[in-house]
Amino acid sequence: MGFLKRIFKQDKPAGASTKAGRRPGAKKKTVPSPTAAAANTTVATDNDDIPACKIGLTGEFDESGLAKRVTLAFDEESDLDDVETLWVAQLTSKVVLKGKVPSQAILDKMVTVAKDVEGATAVDTSQVEVG
Repeated sequence: MGFLKRIFKQDKPAGASTKAGRRPGAKKKTVPSPTAAAANTTVATDNDDIPACKIGLTGEFDESGLAKRVTLAFDEESDLDDVETLWVAQLTSKVVLKGKVPSQAILDKMVTVAKDVEGATAVDTSQVEVG
């Protein structure tokens, strides 16, 4: 099935990437307009002000962007099969792995892959059981 489909219930979208950056066709983030606060309007901004951990699969603002890009990286890694007992989350720029993996070697590979995803500053494995 794959990590992305199992954890986030979505297929890999066209143009998806593990890189944090604006891509053609990505939705712009909308923020409250400082000059029209009373009118309750928003303005579009570039993704330059969005932290890398909040950029989604296709360059859009996404609160779970880092976790989704890590699951995509796991799916794209030929040495990793979907470990159905492992979940991926994020706390800001920290990737959090939870659940159970069959071996330390698989967990080590997952940590290496997760650390290589742009925007990840740390990987927490304290909630992973090995064996």
